[in-house]
Amino acid sequence: MRILAINGPNLNMLGKRDKSIYGDKTLAQIDTILKKEGKGLGVEIVSFQSNSEGALIDFIQENSSKANGIIINPGALTHYGLSLRDALDDSELPVIEVHLSNIYAREDWRTESVIAPIARGQISGLGWQGYVAALKILAGELKVKTKK
Repeated sequence: MRILAINGPNLNMLGKRDKSIYGDKTLAQIDTILKKEGKGLGVEIVSFQSNSEGALIDFIQENSSKANGIIINPGALTHYGLSLRDALDDSELPVIEVHLSNIYAREDWRTESVIAPIARGQISGLGWQGYVAALKILAGELKVKTKK
């Protein structure tokens, strides 16, 4: 089983950005944790980050046929990345949207997600543990689906 872990703009700056909002783990540390958790669940994690919406779309289009699900933190594209939303929807894969901070407790403009309507679910405000929760939920659902 293969799950794509996709991260959008500015997430390459984790560990340097406002730690009171985004925590102190780097994206590389989160990827390492996800891959370790994935291995224990029998899931291969394929990680990708870009500050470019086009690169994110290219990655989804090139890799979705070889994957079973997607975990995505779209960053600021959450609020206006309509072409990213379309690429996720076109993949026909189950998607879980993740946010390190609680987007509903921040500025008003952050509360709208164009990704949420096509996502299986959203995890917001649990820091890096939100990625692990998304992985466990998605892997569990995919294993049940393959048994049917």
